[in-house]
Amino acid sequence: MAKFAWEGNTRSGQVMKGEMEAPSMEAVQGQLRRQGIAPGKIKQRGKGLDMDLTIPGFEPKVTTRDLVIFTRQFATMIDAGLPLVQCLDILGKQQDNKTFKKILVQVKEDVESGSTFADALKKHPKAFDELYVNLVAAGEIGGILDTILNRLAAYIEKALKLKKQVKSAMTYPTTIIGIAIVVISVILVFVIPSFEKMFADFGGELPMPTQIVINMSNFIQSYILVIIGGAFALVWILKRIYKTPQGRLRMDQLFLRLPVMGVLVRKVAVAKFTRTLGTMISSGVPILDGLDIVAKTAGNKVVENAIYQVARSISEGKTIAEPLEKSGVFPPMVCQMIAVGEQSGSIDTMLNKIADFYDDEVDDAVGNLTAMMEPILMLFLGTTVGGLVIAMYLPIFKLAGTVGG
Repeated sequence: MAKFAWEGNTRSGQVMKGEMEAPSMEAVQGQLRRQGIAPGKIKQRGKGLDMDLTIPGFEPKVTTRDLVIFTRQFATMIDAGLPLVQCLDILGKQQDNKTFKKILVQVKEDVESGSTFADALKKHPKAFDELYVNLVAAGEIGGILDTILNRLAAYIEKALKLKKQVKSAMTYPTTIIGIAIVVISVILVFVIPSFEKMFADFGGELPMPTQIVINMSNFIQSYILVIIGGAFALVWILKRIYKTPQGRLRMDQLFLRLPVMGVLVRKVAVAKFTRTLGTMISSGVPILDGLDIVAKTAGNKVVENAIYQVARSISEGKTIAEPLEKSGVFPPMVCQMIAVGEQSGSIDTMLNKIADFYDDEVDDAVGNLTAMMEPILMLFLGTTVGGLVIAMYLPIFKLAGTVGG
């Protein structure tokens, strides 16, 4: 049988793509109509072009974008009334990511053999995390899988946006500092030695700034391998320290106390906590289970400890707001809003409102951080490079003055 690449529309207007083995193009059209898809473009694929060239150990990762598209399309198909196994079959065949395609095939086979959808997803933690699996389980139990999937897709999209905001805040300063290190290293290793040789021919005593720069250049040339090795060793040591519970706690506390970056870290933590917990509670996940998952995905040990303290407080019959306030991580406004949500019985709605507010706060914090860092970094780069240049030209100015006198 030949392979055909097809494109069509579901009853709700969703564009679907995929591949199918069939004896003819008419057979593909008939199969698509039986699946509730109106056929569009159908093309026969060439023989021998579909070889799996993936090298073992270098398989493509399942990206967040892959997960969002899958979740959105899956929700649409479930809402349109298509059977679960058929949805998985269609979405698996249309996947371009070979790793995700294999996972969906395995999930479909597990569901066909009698496993629940959530249990089938649980076998693939690299693609579907605990949050995803628990929400799907809640959707299956409550019979609202399509609603849960739409909530999941919205949550993943907003989490991805938050992650991109943080990355954009770090990219600019990291780039400028990297350029500064490269430029200064090139000047000290390659440019300064030429000047040093020229000054030696002139004779006489060098100005102090010039002598300091030459000494720095000589030191770096003599110990450049030691410096590079020391830098790698320092990074390795910090990583090892961060992997220990106490070390990670100390470093995360430091991140929260940083003058400017600490504010951003705190706002990201609040936005992530409220968005995740709000999504889980509104989807029917028990609050203690939700808190356990939120704590594991907090990304900051201080926030994680605060969330576990909340779980202990609830298990003892107390409130959520009180331990959050004691942690010192969450602002008083957040704690008060959560307390109001608890009293009114609308904690999930209140958490989502806080998350929306702090998404905007993170956006503003990133903009302010970038605006503030730009002149500081440019001043640092200009002062450093300019200082080196001036230090090396001081002897020339001195010599010109002596000759002129």
